[in-house]
Amino acid sequence: MLNHIRVGLGMDVHPLIPGGPLCLGCCEIPFDYHLKGHSDGDVVAHAIADALLSAGGIGDLGTFLPASDDSIKGISGVDVLKRVASVLAEAGTMIINVDCTVMCDRPSLAGYVPSMIKAIATALEISPSQVSIKPRHAEGLGFAGTGQGIFSQAVVLVAKAAKAKK
Repeated sequence: MLNHIRVGLGMDVHPLIPGGPLCLGCCEIPFDYHLKGHSDGDVVAHAIADALLSAGGIGDLGTFLPASDDSIKGISGVDVLKRVASVLAEAGTMIINVDCTVMCDRPSLAGYVPSMIKAIATALEISPSQVSIKPRHAEGLGFAGTGQGIFSQAVVLVAKAAKAKK
């Protein structure tokens, strides 16, 4: 049976508030601020999860794990990705690749990219070679450039098993 190739796009943004550490890309980054959210605020993991849910035809992250659900309060980006990967696997959907851009001027993320890639790949049960994380500076512009928040956008490619025709 031929696979259907599907693309998904996801994004997330959270404000920065005092008190660290910062959870980003399934890693803890020493920083004086953290991302405010119902979960750990990991905008990288959330953007990837949102893209994967979209590509899998499952919906969006807000529907899959609603902020109104107190049982998931404080859930980590790792656990979000594990849950999404499990649902995709049950549906016969294979992750081909994940590409994510994260935008902020501070903290500098370049030194954390290898750890993020490894942690995300582990959570999704894929090879690190299937994950790309690209930190970008906002050049002092907008909320990401002034330190008010962090934005992330992800695109994914998946292969979904085709259903047999009768």
